[in-house]
Amino acid sequence: MEYDHILIRYGEMALKGKNIKKFIIRLQENVQQKLKAFPNVKVKRTQGRMFIILNGSDPVPIIEKCKDIFGIQSLSLAIKVENEPEAVKEAALYALKNSEEVKKFKVTVKRINKDFPIRSQEFNQILGGHLLSNTAGYTVDVHQPDLEIKVEIRNEATYITSSVVKGLGGLPVGTSGKSLLLLSGGIDSPVAGYLAMKRGVQLEAIHFHSPPFTSDRAKQKVLDLAKQLTRFGGSIKVHIVPFTKLQQEVFKSIPDGYAMTIMRRMMMRISERVCEQESILSMTTGENLGQVASQTMESMNTINEVTNYPVIRPLVTMDKSDIIHISQQIGTYETSILPYEDCCTIFVPKAPKTKPKREKANYYESTKDYTALIEEAVSGIETVKVTAETTMEPTFEDLF
Repeated sequence: MEYDHILIRYGEMALKGKNIKKFIIRLQENVQQKLKAFPNVKVKRTQGRMFIILNGSDPVPIIEKCKDIFGIQSLSLAIKVENEPEAVKEAALYALKNSEEVKKFKVTVKRINKDFPIRSQEFNQILGGHLLSNTAGYTVDVHQPDLEIKVEIRNEATYITSSVVKGLGGLPVGTSGKSLLLLSGGIDSPVAGYLAMKRGVQLEAIHFHSPPFTSDRAKQKVLDLAKQLTRFGGSIKVHIVPFTKLQQEVFKSIPDGYAMTIMRRMMMRISERVCEQESILSMTTGENLGQVASQTMESMNTINEVTNYPVIRPLVTMDKSDIIHISQQIGTYETSILPYEDCCTIFVPKAPKTKPKREKANYYESTKDYTALIEEAVSGIETVKVTAETTMEPTFEDLF
């Protein structure tokens, strides 16, 4: 006997009522995509549960992959047996004997198949007695057990599980539409992308590149961050905008205090054009209220004026320390802190306005026609599709 299945439990998805089917189907597709390197495994779903059939495959790397899939609340190795009391006893005994550092246990039976001849509470007692009489050194503790052996008697079979591995929760990526992530290369924007994906959002990304002021290393850094995010949500298209001419003109023709505000308004206009072309319904940013001059309430109000697209700001109320903690957890922090400048840091005004007004921003923009420069930037966009398999160029640190 051995563990031959992995049981997948849903979290928030279970509350979706009549719409749950589309969420489950998308989760199954995401799991299958994530496990395509394991040709022997199969993914099937039954009412209220999803299972990975191992077919002899090592479960450890498969569980590690599944821990990165949004929509999974938890996972457990499972033994599948016939709906026969003796088979269930044997499997429960195997689960107990193959668990480490256990002294106290409990058994929980869930009898979904009402045709099973023994009621749940009675079968709890039968299984507990069987385990105690066939082992030594164990006690039953229903309040604080070291191990809970769960028995689910379903219509097609019975599944026995013990240990529980926590998943990411959230919603399956792809169930909440697409959003365009403004990916700068700093700490915040990759975390914002990760949190958007947790709500079921499929990402594309846009990056504003200003050579020669920003180097190819800065561009590569952004592609590296996009690749790190594919771990949680599949391939990501990155739209790289040639921003040099437009950025230089803004900082030449706009008063110093408003230059950053106008630059970000230009970014929103270009991002909106990409959204239109790619059938994307929103933008996602790493803005955090009050962190810098362009992220005050007044700045957000003035910058947002140029688009009617929803702007998702997952980090807007978070502490910086919390954002850093998440970036370290998801593996983007070390890449984000590499010292390659992005377009938002190369032309920093000495005294940017923290409370810019819409009417002044509109006036300064009216003094020059930026249409041709915006069109040139849009027409020059380079789109790179980044996948988990994409081979990235080495960073400077890797070379020395």
